[in-house]
Amino acid sequence: MRKFISTLQFDGPTEGHYCFAVITAGDTTGETFRIFEDDLRAKGISLQSRCALLLPESYVGLPFMDVDKPERERQKKDKANEDLKAYLQTVINRKASDGPLYIGRWPRINSRVLGAGFLKLVDDSKFHVVSSRCVKCGICADVCPQNDIKGGLGYEPQWKHDDSCLTCFACYHHCPHHAIEFGRQTHHKGQYFYEKRN
Repeated sequence: MRKFISTLQFDGPTEGHYCFAVITAGDTTGETFRIFEDDLRAKGISLQSRCALLLPESYVGLPFMDVDKPERERQKKDKANEDLKAYLQTVINRKASDGPLYIGRWPRINSRVLGAGFLKLVDDSKFHVVSSRCVKCGICADVCPQNDIKGGLGYEPQWKHDDSCLTCFACYHHCPHHAIEFGRQTHHKGQYFYEKRN
């Protein structure tokens, strides 16, 4: 997102436009809003309204991190739905106010210290396929938001190693046979992706 904001260009003035931000997180947002606001301000955009939604945990790339238990997952989705419905009225009415922000107890440490270390882990070098479980369905390549996976139906996936991977774990979570692993970090861990059910 920061890279995207850095590329923004405007033909006319940005003053007077209503700008809001919704940020999702597994537990806390830390200084994400402050960093986001600074980046926008550098482009002449002011943020009038902010809201955070806590969603089920999906980052499994560190030894101590796993998906939420089903009950916690349900609680987060229910609360996020409530928060979003309430915040929608703020946006519809173009109000300058905040929804819940979930900044946490140590925002600077989480965002500046741990966040800086985390960025060094963002690459696809640890992703690999357990061939005995892979059915070459191509789902992983289809769901990758960065188009970082070579493959598709009939092919075992290969990561491109072109520095585009976000380690979002979409490939890992969507694999129907748990054939994708991230080093040893994901052994025996859960999978989660949002699936709308009627």
